[in-house]
Amino acid sequence: MRLDPIEFLVFHFRSLGLNARVTGDMTEHTTGGTTVYFEHSGGFRVVRDSMDRAEIEYSVYSLDRKECADIAYRVRELLLESLPNAAVGGALVLDVAEISSPQYFPDRSSREHMYGGEVALFYVAD
Repeated sequence: MRLDPIEFLVFHFRSLGLNARVTGDMTEHTTGGTTVYFEHSGGFRVVRDSMDRAEIEYSVYSLDRKECADIAYRVRELLLESLPNAAVGGALVLDVAEISSPQYFPDRSSREHMYGGEVALFYVAD
């Protein structure tokens, strides 16, 4: 299977109307802009050429701490509650499991607030 999970996650989350820029590439992030960033942090093939498990880290950056936390917990909710059984960007997401809930990691260089979490995404080609 050759599906990039970041590609279909970004495509899906951009359609949800979050009050933030959604990206899989931090070159699009400007300091001060509220951003949701998805990163593929690991995973493995589960069933031969049929199913993958991708570990996905999500990070939310904002100058406002409350806005940052609110968006991070909304992203978590959407990943865990709305994404399972959804067909998105050529993939069928079978399940999503939480690895780590949103935690506070302020960015020391930009002085932005950042909340980040991680999930395991189980998917097949649609």
